[in-house]
Order: sequence, then C-alpha cells, then structure tokens
Amino acid sequence: MKRKNLLYVFADQWRASALGFAGKDPVCTPHMDMFAARCVTACAVSSYPLCSPHRAALLTGKHPLACGFWTNCKAPMPDSPDLKDSEVCISDVLKAAGWQTCYVGKWHLQRSETNDSPAPASGARNWDAYTPPGKGRHGFDFWHSYGAWDQHLEPHYWEDSPEMIQVREWSPAHETDVLLDWLSGAVAKKDPFCAFLSWNPPHPPYDKLPEELQERYIRPSFEPNVPEAWRKDSRYLKAYHDYFAAVEGLDGQWGRIMSFLDEHQLWDDTIIVLSADHGDMMGSHGLYGKNVWYEESIAIPWYLYDACLAPGSRDVLLASEDQAPTLLSLLGVPVPPCMTGLDQSPALRQDLRGKREAVYLTMIPGMPEQVEPYRKRGMDNKRYGWRGVRTRKWLYLHHKGTQVGEAEYRLLYDLEHDPYEMHPCQPDERQVARFEGWMRGEAKKIGDLFYEGE
Repeated sequence: MKRKNLLYVFADQWRASALGFAGKDPVCTPHMDMFAARCVTACAVSSYPLCSPHRAALLTGKHPLACGFWTNCKAPMPDSPDLKDSEVCISDVLKAAGWQTCYVGKWHLQRSETNDSPAPASGARNWDAYTPPGKGRHGFDFWHSYGAWDQHLEPHYWEDSPEMIQVREWSPAHETDVLLDWLSGAVAKKDPFCAFLSWNPPHPPYDKLPEELQERYIRPSFEPNVPEAWRKDSRYLKAYHDYFAAVEGLDGQWGRIMSFLDEHQLWDDTIIVLSADHGDMMGSHGLYGKNVWYEESIAIPWYLYDACLAPGSRDVLLASEDQAPTLLSLLGVPVPPCMTGLDQSPALRQDLRGKREAVYLTMIPGMPEQVEPYRKRGMDNKRYGWRGVRTRKWLYLHHKGTQVGEAEYRLLYDLEHDPYEMHPCQPDERQVARFEGWMRGEAKKIGDLFYEGE
C-alpha cells in the first residue's frame, strides 16, 4: 500500500471563528471554505493557549507541562523552556520511517539565544533563536525557519548555517513560496513527505500587512461579549480590521497551496491539516491576545482532509497533545508509547467509543515581571496561574492568580446556554469535587505542581 504524505499548515493566533466556513467572524476566506467543506473537523482546543506550549504538545503528543513547557521560550529567562533533544516528535518518527521532512516558518521551541549571549553569532535577538542542524531539529531535514520574530514585512530565516537570510516580503507569502518549491522536488521522489508550514500572522503586530491587505474592506460584526466602548475606539477598530485582513491574506496563500495539490494530483495521497496554535480575544471581554480560558483564546480551527474519511463535523474534543498520535495512526505508523495524548483516529472514522471527554487547560504566570515577585518571596510561580476543564458542555476554572497576592476563585460556564461566557456561576460542592478530582488526577500524570502540598 502506498504510504501517504502529511502536509500540516498552521497560523499563529488564528481563532476558530475567523473563517468564513465557521459562519461567525466577518472574514472572506473562499479557498479555506472550499477546503473545510471537504474535511473532517473536531472541537479542537489548545491545551495551553500560548505559542511554545501548544507547539511542543503538537509535535511530541504530550501535554505541554509533561515536556517542560510551562511558558513560552523567551528571554530574559534562564530557565526558559526548550524542546529537549530526547523528546520524540512526530517528525522524528516519520523521518525514521522513511518520510522526507520539511519545516518552514516560525519554530519557537528553542531556548532564546540571548539567554546565553548578548550578541549571538546568528544575529538572533530578544526571544529569537537559530536552531543548528542536528537533534534539535527533530528529524526535519529541510529547514527554513526562525525562533520568534514578529516583523512580518521584514522576516528572517536560517537554514544550515548561522548566516541570517533576510527577506523583504510578507512572511506568509515568502514561506508559501519556499514550501511549494520544496514540495516540487519532494513529489518527484518515491518516498512520502512530511511538511510543516508555520505562518506567524495574524499574530501581532497586527498592522504589519501588505498595502493590498491594509486596503481590504472588513465590515465590523461584533460578538456580544465585546464591550460597547470598544466598538467606537479607533485603535481597536484598526486592530480589528488588520487582524481579519491578515486572515484573508492567509486565505490567498492557502489557495496557492490548493492549486499545487490539484496540479500534482496529491489529494488522494496526502493527509492535509489546516490549524493554529491558539486563538485571539480580539476585543471579547475587553481583551486582546491569548493565554486566557475563554473560547476565543482556546478554540482553534482544525480541518483535516483524508480521502479515506467522510467529511463533516465530529462530536470530538481534540487536545493539543492528541494531534501527533492521531496523525501517526491515520498514516499507518505505530504511535510510540511516549506519546500520551489520545489517538482520536477511531473517532474521526466515526467510532466514538473511547473519545476524549475533557481537556486539561493550563496557564502559569510566565513573563519575567510576573515570575520575579513570586521567586523573591520563595514562592514557586508554577503552582499559580489557572487550570481548567473543557468538556463539551462545561468550562470549569480554578484560578490562583497571576500576580502575588491575588485572590483564589473558581468559576463555571455552561457553554450550551452561555456560548459567549458572559454569565459565569459559582460551582457547587458537588461540581467542585467532580472537576477538581479529575484535574488532580491529570496534574499528577503530567507533573503539574498546581495541587502539590494541598
């Protein structure tokens, strides 16, 4: 039997509702909509709605905390997370099994170089990092990537030397060029390919857009949980426009990828995923960004095409750590035992027995200005932040604070009757016991310190 290819494309900070097919946000995404209509989709959730933790879970098939990702790879942070060479990633598995491998775009899984040197030879600054060839690339042979750098119109990359490759083009357009060029060579070879493309937009700064996208007309259509005052704020309206215009720009790049798949007749031979690492609040509850428990932050687009699967929505919760084992299973490759996420391939085939009932959500205060006050007092910041449970009906939250001295509290949202999470209630003793019992069990499995000593 011919082994299938894997093409995985994901954007940074792209929320699940920002797709025409979803029928919610004011975006025009005809190419993505056409693709989504052919796909299997699930209720995909970012287990830790932050860039590095989700990416670590995506590749390793483990909860972010289980592979040491308690926050982003960043600087200054001497104990910044780093994807260990010893971790087994989906790319390691597929490389060993004979797949051609490629990674293009944002990586953000390596310790920032400026933690070790104020002026690295690679030119990396701030949170950025060059990942040299070797075990740190986890089986990806072709490499056109960077750590974390948000100048979308003047991106840079590294390949197989510390010499920085500087580009003056919108990063998704350049990265799509690089991907398609690599794929052109890969499809001519007998071995299957595994290619990951990681676009940075619509991640901030929102206004780093090509002129044609800045001029795009976006008709505002606010969710009920966007405060009235925000709807008249010019700065917010500009960010709102630019965020959705960037998504429409990504749709154009996705159209190019679909044309390539058509031209090379790859649909029957390729499993294709279009997704994101987390969402963006974009004004809901008076917030920008991510790293909060609301649906706009944790819910991500997840559309999977496999010619062997009937298209349509599945009543399935998909955690970040479920993706690697699920994809390996669909590819017919044994899932290594270190991948503790749930293989959801049976559920995608419409056998819903054993499907995931809940996702363990995590957030730890991780910015240096948050961490230092805890540590100055001899407190471990990893015991704080918030943890949550996301089921199909409920979102339960246990919040211990993200600043020293904040009050502890618990909230419960009924997502069926309150989908915009505007009316949280106080859980009763029975509900607390039910959810916290499950959370304590999960925390123990992954080494989470949230409940330690209680």
